[in-house]
Amino acid sequence: MKIAFIGQKGIPVQSGGVETRAENMAVRLALLGHDVTCYVRAHYTPETLHEYRGVRLIHTPGIKTKHLDAITYTLTATLHAIFFEAFDVIHYHSVGPGLLSLLPRIFSPKTIVIGTFNSRDYFHKKWNAFSRVFLRFCEWAVCHFPHKTIVISKTLLKYATEAYPKSDIVMIQNGAEAHLTKSADVLKELHLKPKKYILSVSRLVRHKGIHYLIKAFQSLRETTELPSNGFKLVIVGTHANTQEYVEYLKFMTNGDPDILLVGERFGKELHELFTHAAAFVQPSEDEGLSLALLEALSYGLPCVVSDIPANLEAIGDAGISFKNKNISDLKHKLSAVINSEAEMLRLSHLARERAEKEYDWMVIVKRVVELYEALIEQRAEKQLKRWSILSLKGK
Repeated sequence: MKIAFIGQKGIPVQSGGVETRAENMAVRLALLGHDVTCYVRAHYTPETLHEYRGVRLIHTPGIKTKHLDAITYTLTATLHAIFFEAFDVIHYHSVGPGLLSLLPRIFSPKTIVIGTFNSRDYFHKKWNAFSRVFLRFCEWAVCHFPHKTIVISKTLLKYATEAYPKSDIVMIQNGAEAHLTKSADVLKELHLKPKKYILSVSRLVRHKGIHYLIKAFQSLRETTELPSNGFKLVIVGTHANTQEYVEYLKFMTNGDPDILLVGERFGKELHELFTHAAAFVQPSEDEGLSLALLEALSYGLPCVVSDIPANLEAIGDAGISFKNKNISDLKHKLSAVINSEAEMLRLSHLARERAEKEYDWMVIVKRVVELYEALIEQRAEKQLKRWSILSLKGK
């Protein structure tokens, strides 16, 4: 099959759940022998890079502003895919870009169009009122315009099927893959010791709840509930047009040697930080299905998460939850985990086991291939039936 991915910023991944999913799917589709193209943005993927691990990369122009970046890049990518290529499948990754999935339905009727509904983006606090209304419309569009819409969690499946009962929706969750490593160069750079830090990985946006985690960690230290001197909190991520929130986090941690805001880390550095962490915390107020959390499970990290439905779905019985937005409960649950070697070992074993059983990327990609192939076959059968009817009328 000739497949196009549209909506992700690009690959190889630097940050972002959508980009992580797109890369993992695209690379594995290419390994399975499919012709895969990812449309990428120049500010994310170097313009000199035109191929990555068997995946063709096409750069198209756009307007890099908070509100126009995704839609303009998606528009130019969509026009290129319709008028300069002949794809069997065009797959839109994310709700906002999915708005334009109507264009190939109209102008490329032989192409199968797929949309991924990964998150209820209008809950995210970086958007103003107009943007939230627009994103609600995009959500409606991605559930109606494509031939089939993929949701990435049971939580989103329940919501989408109730909100849009006439839509054609299927659940295919995200995956995870650990890249365990013995190297620890980034730990030396950051003056960290293996298993002597808590890790959190996310965009620095208010609904991700990093401020709750910082306050809980500081409270743990004040009550001498950290396992040892030198035990630290490491926060990986950068803003998403949310500089004011980042400044607030910097103010909270100003002069605190035990809390490190280390910015974006990806590739080898991120693998090292996951490999050598003592535990992982996901304090979000809202999620679709967090890829960072799934990756933490794959590394066998004891996970402490807010009790929102998507997080509880992700961890099953392989992690510990705390009451959403409740700093005191987060502190209590985190202390119970990091101060008990037996609990750490138990959760580590359960995390690896769950990731291997539920979130294997190749298994997930093969389900996506089956979906593509089934829709292509259905289209062929409809065309054959149409030709048969026309032939009979001709007689």
